[in-house]
This record gives sequence, C-alpha cells and structure tokens, in this order.
Amino acid sequence: MSETLKRLAEVIESRKLANGGNPEKSYVAKLFSKGDDAILKKIGEEATETVMAAKDARVSGDKYKVLYECADLWFHSMVLLAQFDLSPQDVLNELARREGLSGLEEKAARKD
Repeated sequence: MSETLKRLAEVIESRKLANGGNPEKSYVAKLFSKGDDAILKKIGEEATETVMAAKDARVSGDKYKVLYECADLWFHSMVLLAQFDLSPQDVLNELARREGLSGLEEKAARKD
C-alpha cells in the first residue's frame, strides 16, 4: 500500500473517539462523533462534487478540479472504511482478488 495512504489511514484511525479523538479539535473526530449518517452525507456531497468537476473539466479543461474532488472523495471514503474497521489495504486486497475477472463475471458472482 502507498505510504501516503498508510499514514493517512493511521491518522484517521487515531481520530476515532475510542482512540481519544477530540471532536473539538479534529474534523475527522467530529465526523466520527456524528456517526454513519454524517460520514455518508459527506461521501454523497464529495461524490456529487466529483461528478460536477468532471463535467466542468470537459468544458473548461481544468482537470485539476477533478483531482481535488477525487482526493476529497477518497479521504472521506477512508473515514467510512475506518468507521467499519476496514482499511485501504482491505480495498486493495479486494481489487487484487478481482484482477483478471471480467466485471460482468465478478458482479454475477457476488452473494448480495
């Protein structure tokens, strides 16, 4: 896993309330204190902003807005992973498991 992702995941984990995170001093601790709905709302907002940035980039040519919004979306997704005691490495492991599978085959094999 990228050292950057690893360090960020460690910081996010340290901000969990159970680890002594302080909602008055940490944005991430504040999200954790508000629970799943607040985290999910942020992911929804960031996903929408990413979509809009991509649409705007096609017109303006400013691809960096897409980059900034994707970074925000990844960050908030990492907070969600931590909320469920998952890590970026878990996501990488899942992607590795899917490697070489057709997307259609992978989806058909899901148990949900």
